[in-house]
Amino acid sequence: MTARIWEQYWTAKDREAMQASGYANPMGFGSRPALMIVDASYNFCGEKSEPLLESIKTWRNSCGTDAWDALAVIRRLIDAAHDKSVPVFYSTNTRRLDGFDAGSWRWKNARELEDPEKEIRGNEIVAAIAPEDRDVVILKTKPSAFFGTPLLSFLVDLKVDTLVVCGVSTSGCVRATVIDAFSNNFRVQVVEDACFDRSEVSHAVNLGDMNAKYSDVVSSARVLEVFSGLDAATQSAGRPRMGG
Repeated sequence: MTARIWEQYWTAKDREAMQASGYANPMGFGSRPALMIVDASYNFCGEKSEPLLESIKTWRNSCGTDAWDALAVIRRLIDAAHDKSVPVFYSTNTRRLDGFDAGSWRWKNARELEDPEKEIRGNEIVAAIAPEDRDVVILKTKPSAFFGTPLLSFLVDLKVDTLVVCGVSTSGCVRATVIDAFSNNFRVQVVEDACFDRSEVSHAVNLGDMNAKYSDVVSSARVLEVFSGLDAATQSAGRPRMGG
């Protein structure tokens, strides 16, 4: 069996504990998935593919080339979801110009709010994967796309049972969204090659931890395979109309 990306960071004790504990049992897909794209905005991707440390000079939260590699995968997932009438959700952050709603974010980054107008503009989702009229954009102020937003009520209304999650950062807003989805009793599928982070170690270790406890971590090829087997009419049946 091919080694998973996180296993290079596990100790022998970690391996033994995971095997003995029963963690990482696959939860699988349900029959009514939705695609959740977390925070794929210019703030986290930059305006072009360039090395991480170069991109951070302009966009302090950027993930460099890893972001743009993942964006190409996310584009394929979006197209496949649209083709089968699978609901597509995006999240991005929102911020008042005066910074009032920054809350606890302001305590952990020395560059926080250095240019509020630029940060607000940077919350725009990257044009290469921009949402269509049929899609839903969730505006949030905290890591999880569920916290203080209508996301859960939309998923319930659409009769979703599986949330397919991708985006940024693996260790931050993706993880927070995954845990809240799990806590609300959704099946959760994290798309390994469609997630990205500015820290390689955090990316790998958090994928492993989510796979152990809160989700399945799967390839985009697996998601595309599942989507291709869906019937668009069945996915649309009984769901409210989503524009477009």
